[in-house]
Amino acid sequence: MNLYIDIAGAIITLIGSLFLFLGALGLLRMPDLFNRIQAGTKASTLGTILTLLGIGIINFDWIGKIIVLIIFVLITNPVSSHVLARAAHFSGVHMTRRAIIDLLKPKLKVAKPEEQSEIISKEPLN
Repeated sequence: MNLYIDIAGAIITLIGSLFLFLGALGLLRMPDLFNRIQAGTKASTLGTILTLLGIGIINFDWIGKIIVLIIFVLITNPVSSHVLARAAHFSGVHMTRRAIIDLLKPKLKVAKPEEQSEIISKEPLN
């Protein structure tokens, strides 16, 4: 019975390491920083969780510490990637040309009602 548990833990650890590999591959293949952050974060979060879970199955005495690590990874990975992406955007890092929309792009300035009369009076009449 212990052999089956070890095999299951090894398979889950292998799947986790494959996700970590795919995350690293995504860092090389994606066209811009924002896609790289997304690919790296999603794959590394799942890969780390599966790898830790596989180790926890193999060494069941460590399961409490591993669950704490999994919760830590679930909280910190998405938050840190979000902060990095926003900082990169506001510092001027450009998106790929294939990007359809930039939701963080500053909106057009809307004139206040008292400014609208000045704007209207300065426009030439056709």
